[in-house]
Amino acid sequence: MCLAIPSKVLKIDENNMAEVDTLGVKRVVSLDLVPDEVKEGDYVLIHVGYAMGKIDEKEALESIEVYKQLAEAAMEDDFAIDPEKLVNEEGPLLYKPEAEEKN
Repeated sequence: MCLAIPSKVLKIDENNMAEVDTLGVKRVVSLDLVPDEVKEGDYVLIHVGYAMGKIDEKEALESIEVYKQLAEAAMEDDFAIDPEKLVNEEGPLLYKPEAEEKN
């Protein structure tokens, strides 16, 4: 399984490389695979050194909160995560299908 982690774009250079903040860690990633225009302050999904796409701020912050909960839970002995915290009024925070498939 691969995870794309939401990261905030801090600055972009002339080679389409961005400095991003990923859960407090700064790194440089390529924006070459993102089809949309990316500006400083935008959130992008990062995977293996590349930004794969933009994500809106609300979804990014919700996902970051889930990652923080998972990290905190991993530090605990029982690794228990409250499932109620992984959903909101719109459904699961990490799984948002675009549309249901028609049969």
